[in-house]
Amino acid sequence: MLHLMSLEKRTLLNAIVSVPLLWLLIFLPAGTARYWQGWLLITILVTIGVFTSAYFWRRDRGLLERRSRIAEKEPAQKVIVTLVYGLFLAIFVVSALDHRLRWSADIPMLVAIGDLLVVLGLCVYFVVFRENSFAASTIQVAADQRVVSSGPYAVVRHPLYVGLLIFVSGIPLALGSYWGLLLVVPIVPLTIWRLHDEEAFLVKNLPGYAQYRAKVRWRLVPGLF
Repeated sequence: MLHLMSLEKRTLLNAIVSVPLLWLLIFLPAGTARYWQGWLLITILVTIGVFTSAYFWRRDRGLLERRSRIAEKEPAQKVIVTLVYGLFLAIFVVSALDHRLRWSADIPMLVAIGDLLVVLGLCVYFVVFRENSFAASTIQVAADQRVVSSGPYAVVRHPLYVGLLIFVSGIPLALGSYWGLLLVVPIVPLTIWRLHDEEAFLVKNLPGYAQYRAKVRWRLVPGLF
């Protein structure tokens, strides 16, 4: 019934649920609240999350509406989304468990690098959302949607997924775990699978996307892919 709620109620529910969920995902498997890496990561996520939500609440509620609805229709996309979200949550749990069991060496510099990657990934998200109001959580084409080819879209065709990969790569390091990076590895092929499927859909359903794809060669990394 979540899709029937107003944007205001969904935003409030997300705020009420997300912080306690983060706390449980980090501190429960860590077995302690004396985990400064966890507190720092939560502070970063909440601070940037509040700023981003407030910014788009004032300037582009349509984007927030599209981002708040996750309802994939294609079986393949349902599988991809389920696996990615499952791995995303598991990264927190395994990284925190790593802290508890001391699998990884205590290297503050890696934590700092991880936090920087998290911030960078979220900044990429922000820039993409500001440039493309049609960046929905679900693969779809809105009635008034147009091809966006400016900003980060002039460099790669899927900058949102670039932000995602940077972001998830930073989480285990920010929590002091390099073993947690192993769970990031399968997210890469899942992301590539999703973007291939998404491009096929957009070529078929979004006028001008085929021309844009021919113009901007690289999907994620210029010169590589």
